[in-house]
Amino acid sequence: MEEYKMRRGEYLEERVPDMEATIEEYFGPITGTEEYKGNDLHVVADPDNPVFNRVVAGTMSYSSKKDKLAVDFDERELEELMETGDVDAAADANNAKNDFLLECTGRDAKARRESMKRAVEDDAETPDNV
Repeated sequence: MEEYKMRRGEYLEERVPDMEATIEEYFGPITGTEEYKGNDLHVVADPDNPVFNRVVAGTMSYSSKKDKLAVDFDERELEELMETGDVDAAADANNAKNDFLLECTGRDAKARRESMKRAVEDDAETPDNV
């Protein structure tokens, strides 16, 4: 499960007032919910795009900081896509993921990569239980 933060000064509930509708728009009908770290996330068990096996997405609420977007994209293996002839759908799946994350976070793929890189570097500088 990946968690994404918003741009400075922006909030998830302002960017995406109806998370359920946004998830359904990009991935297909929501079939249930799944608990993750005390939050109920939306599950799309049968996504519209054949590249995805399953999509889990929703809002992670924290008492001491801004809400984050939590997403887990379960994707089929390339070999399986080749066998079923669904390889062409991979570009659409990638676009759907990037467009969804951009709409929710306000950050494009490059900005999200840079942010994750900084988070990893910051964690590396923190001493382990010294």
